[in-house]
Amino acid sequence: MPVMSSPSPLALVTGGHRRLGAHIAAALARAGYRIAIHGSHDAEPDDALAEALEAAGSDWHGFVADFSDPAQAEHLMAAVIAHFGAAPDLLVNSASLFGQDRLDSVEADDLARHFAVNASAPALLTRALAAAISDGDGRDHNIVNILDQRLSHPHADQLAYTLSKFALAGLTQTAARALAPRIRVNAVAPGLTLVTPDYAEGQSERLAQAMPLARLPRPEDVADAVLYLASARATTGQVVHVDGGAHMVSWVGDFMHLPS
Repeated sequence: MPVMSSPSPLALVTGGHRRLGAHIAAALARAGYRIAIHGSHDAEPDDALAEALEAAGSDWHGFVADFSDPAQAEHLMAAVIAHFGAAPDLLVNSASLFGQDRLDSVEADDLARHFAVNASAPALLTRALAAAISDGDGRDHNIVNILDQRLSHPHADQLAYTLSKFALAGLTQTAARALAPRIRVNAVAPGLTLVTPDYAEGQSERLAQAMPLARLPRPEDVADAVLYLASARATTGQVVHVDGGAHMVSWVGDFMHLPS
């Protein structure tokens, strides 16, 4: 009888169609994963990701789910399983909402929106993945949550975002204990990786020199950490900082607002 080969592993990357999530999805595609790409309002891969998917010959599909609606987060896992015929081997909770509120300006709606996207959706997806996996299916299922280096030394900027990332860090530890040995749960905590137009000219270069390693992480560095954790079968409940050493420093505010 011919030997049946097992299908390629499947990864669901939330927020995987652009920015850091797209770099993670591209690295996973190059590593041989089938890719379920999620976006909040569209799931069309950005140009670089589209090229990577084509070059890798990846089996991929896009899924749209607005995580501000908890029901959509719950339905996403079912949609992925229905399309690919299997639960993901890897769930990367990369989708994130980022705001500029502080303690003196934050509103209840700010907190609710950030917790819905940054904490509640990952928790619901984690629950759905655990429910979809059969005992003894023989596959290495794992989850990688994307945190933030600021959690080591929190500051006053972006309060709702920061609090919701603390909740995601708590989910990482709680789920790692609750789901072992069936599912491994780890996290990556990036530093400043992709600057936005809000940064002044030359500011990222000056910030790089302020890091303990005198450099900022590249998106590929973060993706490499996700790939490592995806294959680290003896590792769970861990947080890998990919930040040029930024988590060892107590910054007075967000990098965007530091004196240039």
